[in-house]
Amino acid sequence: MVTVASGRYAETLHADWGQTFGEIRPLHAETTPFQKLEVFSSPRFGTVLALDGVIQATEADEFIYHEMMVHPPLVAHGAAKRVLIVGGGDGGCLREVLKHPVDAVTLVEIDAAVIAASQRFLPGLSAGAFDDPRARVVVGDGLAFVAETEERFDAILVDSTDPEGPGEVLFTEAFYADCARALNSGGVLATQCGVPFLQPAGVTASFRRLRSAFADVAFTVCAVPTYVGGLMTLGWASADSAPRRRTIEDLRAVARGLSTRYYSPEVHLAAFVLPGYIQELLIP
Repeated sequence: MVTVASGRYAETLHADWGQTFGEIRPLHAETTPFQKLEVFSSPRFGTVLALDGVIQATEADEFIYHEMMVHPPLVAHGAAKRVLIVGGGDGGCLREVLKHPVDAVTLVEIDAAVIAASQRFLPGLSAGAFDDPRARVVVGDGLAFVAETEERFDAILVDSTDPEGPGEVLFTEAFYADCARALNSGGVLATQCGVPFLQPAGVTASFRRLRSAFADVAFTVCAVPTYVGGLMTLGWASADSAPRRRTIEDLRAVARGLSTRYYSPEVHLAAFVLPGYIQELLIP
């Protein structure tokens, strides 16, 4: 919560440990039909978006998460033309997807207030992506959209909050089965799966549920300073292992000319190398 008198914001994700931003300036706060939305500025991290007391994005480090959500699956696919983003109302993933020669991107965000606040206070996250003619924005339930759609996609990116509150339904076997049905042959699903050092049970549950719907399941890791607790895991799932086993030469050919600050073909391959404490969580 924001303590205006002291100019501090304390994240409330973990009851016994967390991070605090000092010298902050509150910019916006509202209670939407789905969650508490807050925006504040920080001298170190720029403008910050929080939902239900949990940091979602900061101007300073968002590029790490968004690049690693988007580029590994799209570069590995090599020819993605239709992409679905579930969540992602801040527009960061949309911005990164549109760096690729895709034909169409559908973004399904349940909370219109997240889109509005992000465009108003963090316009650099989307960098005009919402106005791109290839982008279609659907304000609605991502779970229902994936269950009901007859469209097929080359990549599905689940840019959700943690598995409590509005994001909880996006971590179920039923949802992953619907994602598998909505993918074209050779398609890839990527989904955020939390920080395993502090959320180990969630990583194990995600692995098991993904395994129920996909033949090839893996995780990548990246380090985002404001997603505290060490490495963050991003789930990876496909009908076969071919996209995950691209050579460095294949990745370089697809990624040539891609403008990034964190992602590279070398980082792509390295991100699949998991420390032992994370490997131990991947229990069938």
